[in-house]
Amino acid sequence: MSPKLSEHLQLLDQSAHRERLLGCMHGIEKESLRINASGALASTPHPLALGSALTHPTITTDYSEALIELITPVSASLEGLFDSLDRIHRFTYSQLGDERLWTESMPCLLPAKDVDIPIGWYGTSNIGMLKHIYRRGLAIRYGKAMQCIAGIHYNFSLPPQLWAVLQEHAGDRQTAQDYQSERYMSLIRNFRRYAWLLMYLFGASPVVCASFLQGRDHKLERLGDKTLYLPYATSLRMSDLGYNNNAQSGLNVCYNHLDNYLASMQEAISMPYAPYAAMGTHDGNGQWQQLNTNLLQIENEFYSPIRPKRVTRSGVKPVHALAERGVEYIEVRCMDIDPFAPLGIEPATATFLDSFLMFCALEDSPDLTVADCDEAAANFALAVKRGREPGLELGRGAEPVQLREWGLELLNDIGACSRLLDETHQTTAYSDSLSLQRNKLNDPALTPSAKVLSAVEQQGNSFFRFALAQSELHNDYFRSRPLDSESLNAFRTQVEASLVEQATLEASDEMDFDTFVANYLSQ
Repeated sequence: MSPKLSEHLQLLDQSAHRERLLGCMHGIEKESLRINASGALASTPHPLALGSALTHPTITTDYSEALIELITPVSASLEGLFDSLDRIHRFTYSQLGDERLWTESMPCLLPAKDVDIPIGWYGTSNIGMLKHIYRRGLAIRYGKAMQCIAGIHYNFSLPPQLWAVLQEHAGDRQTAQDYQSERYMSLIRNFRRYAWLLMYLFGASPVVCASFLQGRDHKLERLGDKTLYLPYATSLRMSDLGYNNNAQSGLNVCYNHLDNYLASMQEAISMPYAPYAAMGTHDGNGQWQQLNTNLLQIENEFYSPIRPKRVTRSGVKPVHALAERGVEYIEVRCMDIDPFAPLGIEPATATFLDSFLMFCALEDSPDLTVADCDEAAANFALAVKRGREPGLELGRGAEPVQLREWGLELLNDIGACSRLLDETHQTTAYSDSLSLQRNKLNDPALTPSAKVLSAVEQQGNSFFRFALAQSELHNDYFRSRPLDSESLNAFRTQVEASLVEQATLEASDEMDFDTFVANYLSQ
C-alpha cells in the first residue's frame, strides 16, 4: 500500500470522519433496446404510457426511439438504489404490451437498412428538437447501428464534508470547489490507469451478432453461422468494434486538471472537420442533419469510459456548468449490461465499484504524461479483447506485468477501502464482493464474459438464441411481480406530469430554432 493511500485511510478511519462516508451518493442509468417477441428491434414509438422521453425524470430514451434508458434517483443507500431500479423496471415492463427489453449490451436483429432504425423523438420544443438533431448528426457521422449499443452508467460522489476533511488535512488553500474538482480529476486519472481491471471483472460482451459487423473490417473468429467472437475477449462493446470512432481517435483529451479537460473539450467542439463540413448542417431538402460540422457537435459526443459531471439545468452545456461550478460527481460509462442479472447489474458489483472508486480517489495520482495515457489506453484495449488469455501481460512502466498478478495486487489495496466501507455501513458486503473479484482473477471461468461464452455455446453457438432466452426470463421475472396500486398510481402521476411539462415547453418557445441552436452552441 502506498504511503498516500495509507495516510488517507488512517484519517478517514476515525469515527467522526467515517460517518461522513455514509454521505456517498449513487445513481444508475441502464439502457435497454425494446424488442418484439421474435427478438427484432421494436419499430414502435416510445410508449406514451411511459411519459415524455424529454421530461420524465426516470424513464427516457438514449439514441434510438427503441433504446430505453432507466434512471434511478440519487441515493446514499445501495439498498435504496437497487429498490428504485427494480421498481422502475417493474413499471416499465407493465407498460410494454407484448414487447420486451433486450438483456445484452450488443444488439442483434437490427433492421437491414440504417434508415429503418428510429432516432429518438423528443417533441417540437427547441430543446427537444436539439436533442433529436444531435442524434441525426450521430447517424450520419457513425451510422445508426453503433448507437444501439447499450450499457450501464454508474454515478458516484464523495460527500463535500469528506473532501473538506481531506483538504484541511492537506493544508490546501484553494476554494472548496476548486479542491473538490481537483480531487475528482485525480480520481479520474487513476481510473484511467486501472479501468482495465473493471473490464476483466465485469465485461460481458465477448460475442456479437455477425449482422452487427456486416460490411465492416474485423478480425473476429466465427462461432457458429451467425455469431462472431474472440476466445479471450471480455467486452467487445468497449473495443474498437463497439464504439468505433476514427474521427476521435486522434483527439487528445487531458484529464490532469479541470481547466485542461475543459480546454480539450472546447477545442474539440470548435475544431472544423472537413468530412463533416462536406456533409453540411442541412441536407438536400434544407432540413437540419447535424448541429455543426466540427469534430464534436457537443461534448457528449466524446466517447469516454468516465466523465466528470455536474447536475445542469435543461439547455445548459455540460462544459459550461463544469467551468462555472466545478465537478460534482463522476460517471462510469464502461460497464456492460450483465445479462444474468435482471436489473443489468448486481448489488455486489456496485459495492465493488464503490471500493474501487474510493481507492482511485485516495491513492496517489500524479499527472498523466503522453506515455502514461498511451500505456493506459493500450492496457484497456488488451483487457477488452484478450483479458482472459492465460499469461496476458500489461504495460506498467519499464517492466510488463501479468494481468492476474497486477489485479491481485490492486485488490489488496482496494480491500483496505472495502474494510473501511464495511465498518462504516456495519456490513460485510464490500469485503464479500472483493472476494468474488479475487476468485475471478484466480479462475477466469468465473468472469461474466466466460459465462456468456459458455452459455452461447450451450445454445448451439448462437448469441441470438442465448440473448432472446435471457430476455424472456427477465420479462417473466418482472411481469410476475406487479407493483401495488399505490406505487402504480405514483408512476402514472409522474407520467402525466412529464407529458404536461413537455406540452408547456412546446407552447412557451418564443425563439426560432436556428437562433436557439446558435445560442446553445455559443455558451
